[in-house]
Amino acid sequence: MTPQEQEIEKMEGEITSELRGVFKANMKIFDWDIPENDDQKSAQLIIDVMQKAMDALRSEIEAGKYNNY
Repeated sequence: MTPQEQEIEKMEGEITSELRGVFKANMKIFDWDIPENDDQKSAQLIIDVMQKAMDALRSEIEAGKYNNY
């Protein structure tokens, strides 16, 4: 196992928790800002934006942007 694989094994729970935290924080904002919010619709819109951001980050990684981070 590489050092990177060992580190991600230790950090996986923390990363997942942080990601869920961002999602839940945005769900709360939708509830605060939108009377009678449709939680299902809000959740889908939020996750779509998060996925778009993750896809953009993946493209940056593949392009070598973080090779010398």
